[in-house]
Amino acid sequence: MKRATSKSVLSNEFDRDIDWELRPGGMLVQKRDAGDASSGPMIKIKVSHGSYHHDITVPAQSTFGDLKRVLAQETGLEPKEQRLLFRGKEKEDEECLHMAGVKDMSKVILLEDPASKERKLKEMQKNHCILKAYEAVAKVRAEVDKLSEKVIALEANVHGGIKVTNEEFVVLTELLMLQLLKLDSIEADGEAKVQRRIEVRRVQSFVDTLDNLKPRSSNPFSNSKNVVSVTTKWEMFESGVGSLYAPTPLQSSTKITHDWEVFD
Repeated sequence: MKRATSKSVLSNEFDRDIDWELRPGGMLVQKRDAGDASSGPMIKIKVSHGSYHHDITVPAQSTFGDLKRVLAQETGLEPKEQRLLFRGKEKEDEECLHMAGVKDMSKVILLEDPASKERKLKEMQKNHCILKAYEAVAKVRAEVDKLSEKVIALEANVHGGIKVTNEEFVVLTELLMLQLLKLDSIEADGEAKVQRRIEVRRVQSFVDTLDNLKPRSSNPFSNSKNVVSVTTKWEMFESGVGSLYAPTPLQSSTKITHDWEVFD
């Protein structure tokens, strides 16, 4: 039974895919996975990251690249965003911990890559600007909502034949134009820019509505259904039927003659 077990284990070793890695000095060895207890004794490393400290347990023969992958789960920093320093020197991913002198309870310093940190800072600033633009557009939208109610009420009055003064049109138009100026002053990118454009078109549509209503308000009969029509057609009221022809002129009862009469 022992021989069968040994043979089975040996067979599994040959059947398993083996990954190889090149160690410093040109030595080709079997790659060991971080956290695999079967790859050798485990050591605890104290990693300092700013004001944070992490105790990381990895196999003694792991590489600094393996350590970065474990730290990625602890810190949220991708391996490419990490810089590991041991004894004041930055270590490459391919370097082995034990060959660099890292032992149990050794201290390693973790720094965030400056280029990565700068990219994140720019991303944060960009997100802050987008959020600020969203808030500015939302504030204008709330003001436009209030003005839109006045536009709707004014439109109802005009269509209902209620007299609307020219001053009401002027004041409401100026308030809408003020909102356009506010929108124009907002610096926006991405989706915030799209929202700003939508709001600009909305305000412009209300201004166009007011421009169309203004002449109708000055002529209250333009929307009336009972409009008196002025026509040049002749009508014969005696017959009660309209006619397209002019009435025949009445003959005069006075008879004009050229015969001279002699009066006594």
